[in-house]
Amino acid sequence: MFKADARTISLTAVMTAIVFVFTRFIQIPIGTGYFNLSDVAIYFTAFAFGPWVALIAGGLGAALVDLSLGYTQFAPLTFLAHGLEGFAAGYVAMKMSGPMRYPLAWLLGTVVMVALYFIGEASFEVLGGMGQAVEEFPFNILQNVVGGIVGVALLVAVRRAYPPIDRYTAHA
Repeated sequence: MFKADARTISLTAVMTAIVFVFTRFIQIPIGTGYFNLSDVAIYFTAFAFGPWVALIAGGLGAALVDLSLGYTQFAPLTFLAHGLEGFAAGYVAMKMSGPMRYPLAWLLGTVVMVALYFIGEASFEVLGGMGQAVEEFPFNILQNVVGGIVGVALLVAVRRAYPPIDRYTAHA
């Protein structure tokens, strides 16, 4: 459950800002959208701080980028897709242990995000319709592959450089 104490709220705000920066300022145009590193920040957040922080930071941080770039029609879908991606990955990572913990958590997060974007875009012409959903499908998978690999590597590096981070995590 989400603890609404000052530390968790502050951590969620910081991670929301980090998701925003990774999404907004690190972009590679592709097709009708752009490849970004949002999933690096979302998976790092999910694995370091758990499902509730990842739900809010991933969903809100990424949706705010859509709003800031004028893609307002995408903001609700982005909030849902990236928020639930973070929640799913964080939940599995929190509940599991062992060497398959992060790969399975990443896989579920990927399926959730890619499926929600595909269904959302295919269902609504204002979001591009079936053509855009099909065009962006492989890029969404690629973005998640990069996000999972780099997100876990970042988590390992941060834990090594700053061991006290485990006091703030859902997995300590």
